[in-house]
Amino acid sequence: MAVRRVLLAGLLAASIAAPAAAQEFKKENFNYSEFAKGAFSEAVTVTGPAKFIYLAGIGSEDPDSGDVLHKDDFLEQCRMAWGKVKKALEANGATLSDIVKATSYLTDARYREEMRTCRKETFGDGPLPPHTFLNVVQLARPGMMFEVDVVAAVAAD
Repeated sequence: MAVRRVLLAGLLAASIAAPAAAQEFKKENFNYSEFAKGAFSEAVTVTGPAKFIYLAGIGSEDPDSGDVLHKDDFLEQCRMAWGKVKKALEANGATLSDIVKATSYLTDARYREEMRTCRKETFGDGPLPPHTFLNVVQLARPGMMFEVDVVAAVAAD
């Protein structure tokens, strides 16, 4: 009995003294369908300790006045919105490559190809996040044609 207690005490002490294995942060993009390649990732997995960044309602509003800029110019509204996303991510220690989910809101589905052009310009050769495209009747401010929400993940500090 005494040997058993000593053995158990030794095992307990060893488990307390042994450092826990650090879990490594890893983000991976996946595509399962040919049609999605080059357009968006169908899945992203995040493993390990992470900090998630949520950005919502990013559009072409002037940062100071809130006025919609580039009225009647979808491509410029899209470029401006993604530029704002990039800056907000950088302010939080992330990049466009860290996006794990994006949702685009367009007031006219006929701008779909311009949106794809804008996304290709924005992401270049980087990984494309999973992406949902929604056609909506109206956005937050009159004249807005495009808005985007994103979720990004980086290794926890």
